[in-house]
Amino acid sequence: MAEFHKADIEKLIDGVLPWPATQDMLKSAKDTNRFDKYLEIMQERVEFDEPILLPLTPMLFIVAKGGERVVQCRCGQDFGDYHVNWKLSALIHVRDDEESMSEVYKGREMPDPNWIQLREYICGGCGSQLEVEAVPRGCPPDFDFLPDLDTFYREWLGRPLPDEAEFVDRTLERIGEWSR
Repeated sequence: MAEFHKADIEKLIDGVLPWPATQDMLKSAKDTNRFDKYLEIMQERVEFDEPILLPLTPMLFIVAKGGERVVQCRCGQDFGDYHVNWKLSALIHVRDDEESMSEVYKGREMPDPNWIQLREYICGGCGSQLEVEAVPRGCPPDFDFLPDLDTFYREWLGRPLPDEAEFVDRTLERIGEWSR
């Protein structure tokens, strides 16, 4: 099993690892501590102290915070329980007319604004654009990734988290609270 240095993993994350080295890393059996090295690198790059449990994107992380597992932006902005789609707590800029879509698409590339919306999800803390969706009008926000953290830590990493939680999507519960 290959053992890769933290510096090589950083270069991979940053997209500057030479292609032959990238191929070697991808083809090799994973070293047992690669995930830990990855978490260590990401922890050094964020503006908060809460321990990262799992990166969702280069800007979003599931962290352990105050006995809960929440989604946080790299800047520290809290999006709440990771069982709830974080997009419900983001600022959303919707492009749903020809004028606003023409800032992104040119000519025939533009989708029909009568059918499609562009939703730009923005962090309220740092203003970073976290994700963009092109979806049919009326479509709820995509819940891109709801990991089973307990199974991942217990069965894949061999070290269970100390506070196992039920694996369930709570997004509809949160939406239901808005109507009360």
